[in-house]
Amino acid sequence: MKKAIIGKKIGMTQIFTPEGVCIPVTVVLAGPCPIVNKKTKERDGYEAVQLGYEQIPARKLNKPQLGQFAKAKLDPMRILKEFKFENFAALEIGTVLDVTQFVEGEKVDVQGTTRGRGFTGVIQRWNQHRLKMTHGTGPVHRQVGSMGACSTPSRVMKCKNMPGRYGHEKVTIQNLQVVKVDLGRNVLLIKGAIPGPKGSLVNVVNAKKA
Repeated sequence: MKKAIIGKKIGMTQIFTPEGVCIPVTVVLAGPCPIVNKKTKERDGYEAVQLGYEQIPARKLNKPQLGQFAKAKLDPMRILKEFKFENFAALEIGTVLDVTQFVEGEKVDVQGTTRGRGFTGVIQRWNQHRLKMTHGTGPVHRQVGSMGACSTPSRVMKCKNMPGRYGHEKVTIQNLQVVKVDLGRNVLLIKGAIPGPKGSLVNVVNAKKA
């Protein structure tokens, strides 16, 4: 990838263009993200850049973690994530990446974790229909339904839609437009919705299929 930054979803709002068109946007507090470490093929077997996000007190980290930040001469960070940049050789430990690498109007991909909904039934989880709410249907209006034949194959087939945990999955929304870049507040305004609840972490990278 060419561009990447770690951010936090603040919420949604709307802005108006000079022509009076209303655009719904998601506010992302992006960076600044210093480069804490670089993974090399000789030492780690692959090349990647480790970015840090959101400072935290040193008492909340253990000695190995504090030693990593001390070696890089950086303040302790809460979040560490790895990204594979195309210009790996040009990046140095201690370099700070911020929203200046993005420009208004370009396309980005946003990765986040969706809101967890706990244990749900098949209607909410798989969008199945309920039975008729009439006499004689019985107390099975929202249940799974048929599990298959009883004698052959005498088992529930794989990939059967069943109740279970719904949400809390890693999701990527592609080709979202950067509407505005606020350099003073380290804020990106991205058109449309992005995955995750308010306050959740997201990764904003350059669009792969733009």
